Order: sequence, then C-alpha cells, then structure tokens
Amino acid sequence: MTNNSLIASVQPISLEDSIVSTGFLADISIFVMANGYIFFSRAENSQIVKAHEDGIILCAAFDENRLVTGGDDGCVVVTHTNGACEIVARETSKWIDAVAIQEGAIAWSAGQSIYALSMKGETKSLSLNSSSRGLKFFPKGYRLAIAHYNGATLWFPNASKPELLRWNGSHLDITISPDARFVITSMQENTLHGWRLIDNKNMRMAGYPGKTRSFSWSHDGKWLATSGADACIVWPFIAKDGPMGQTPRECGLRPEIPVTCVAFHPNAPVVAIGYEDGMIILTRLSDASEILVRHPSERTKASRINAINWNKQGSRLCFGAENGEGGTLTLPSA
Repeated sequence: MTNNSLIASVQPISLEDSIVSTGFLADISIFVMANGYIFFSRAENSQIVKAHEDGIILCAAFDENRLVTGGDDGCVVVTHTNGACEIVARETSKWIDAVAIQEGAIAWSAGQSIYALSMKGETKSLSLNSSSRGLKFFPKGYRLAIAHYNGATLWFPNASKPELLRWNGSHLDITISPDARFVITSMQENTLHGWRLIDNKNMRMAGYPGKTRSFSWSHDGKWLATSGADACIVWPFIAKDGPMGQTPRECGLRPEIPVTCVAFHPNAPVVAIGYEDGMIILTRLSDASEILVRHPSERTKASRINAINWNKQGSRLCFGAENGEGGTLTLPSA
C-alpha cells in the first residue's frame, strides 16, 4: 500500500441501518438502507424518504434518473430524483429477489416468475423452474439475462420463446459484457461460469475461496473485476475466447481480508475495491498503483463494504457499509 490518500476528499455519512446499495440520481449521492429508507446526500438539504413501508429492501438498481428497489414486502418501488416514491408492483406473499432498470424499462423477479415493465407501461411475465436473484438488462435493446438453477435464460419480453443457456448448478448473480458478447454468472460453488453468445461456448473461471457477489466491467469491456478472494480478481476479455487460457490479474491483495465490492471507473482503467473490514482503495490496472480512500474499521465484521458506485462522469464515488457508515469521494480536479 502506498502512502497516497484521498481520505480528505471524502464526505462521510453515518446512517441508522445497513447500507445495501449506493448510486447517483442526477449526480446526487443515494444510499439505500435495509430498513426501507433511502438517503439523498446533498451539500445542503439532505433528504431521507421511506420507500418501503412494511419491509426491508433486498435489492436495488439505478439509472440516471430513477432508483428501483424490491423488498420482502413484495413491493417494487421507483424513487425519483425529487424523492417521490411510486409503487409499480405488489407481489402477494412473495419477496422481490432481484430488480433491473434500463432506458425506461423495469424488471423484477418474485418466486419463480420474472416480470418486465416496458417504458410504454406494458407488463410481460416469464415462468421459470426455479427462483432467480440474478437479473440484468442487456446494454442495448429490450432484452434480459436471468440467472437461475442449472443455467441462465435470455429473454426478449416482446418475443414468445426465451433462450436457455445450460450449465448444471446454482447460478446466483449475472452480468453482461458491454459489447454483449459474453454473459457471466457467479455460482454457489465459488466459481464463475460464462457463455460466449455467438456460439454459446461455455467458460469456467474457478479458484475463488468465497462466492463472487460483485463484478464490474471496464469501460472498454476488456476486463472484468470480481470479488470473492483476498484480492480483486480481474479477468481479461481481450481475446475472442474471453478469459479461456488466460491468467487473471490480482489487484489490491490483502491476505485473509476478502474483497466484497468492486467498481471500475467509467472512463479509465481504475478499479475501486472495498473490503470485508471497511477499507476502500483505488488501484490502477496498468501498474497496480494504489490510493487509499477509506481506512479499515476496528469493527471488522460489522464494517464490510456492501456497495460502491461511480457517477457517470467518474468524478465522484459513493460507498456504503454494513454498519450504516458510508460516504462520497469527490476526486480532486487535475
């Protein structure tokens, strides 16, 4: 670890419950708490709103102007930049396991059903053989990737027949490369599995001591940063076969301190890395140089970083921890 530090450029916050997600709405730092509240962090007139009246928030997703959350109350709620909250769906006796949002469309999973709400207000549904907590829109177009038991499903809500990508085992989270060439899932067996979509060729990325619960693509789609080890494991996707036959890079190695969150800068080969003990660093992929953003906490187990997210310009980074502590880093001007 170098002596470089950005700690003085962080505006810290302390909230009453675990922060489960962070992001930006109209460049306002947003902190989503498990207890159903959402905190809008502004230089002046910070705001807190109750998005879920009767339950806890289990999942969240952002676009530039809206936040969608799902809870154990069965509600899917959209929160706008002004703090107004709108319930767009209510599933009786079911938790909302995953949500996704893109270009005006929203999707969510409840039990063994997937729902997609188009920007025109039309809702379509898809029944699976198992539940899903991995749900993601493709970078372009009205298409979803869904992780579930024994594989992943690709679904155009306006088409009748989904496409199944088979691989035995329990698939958890899911991500899609920026060029839409690869779909990658994390698995219960502490591995990643992927498919090259041009021919559905399988890819297996093993060797993790823990489960990968966070991944992030570089802006050019050439690298995939992942959690699940005591370093940020970064897989190369430069060749036509993706990571197959390639050795991943390790960034921010801290022996026996697991990486819990990763987030690539939107315009540069820089990764923000959060750890189990609350520490956060930025590391540059080209030379592995590191800059400290947040010191580790003495309350190790209670301080794990749950969420990290950049704004669209890459000038600000917000983060949140299990103990309700968080903050926003504003990068100094060059």
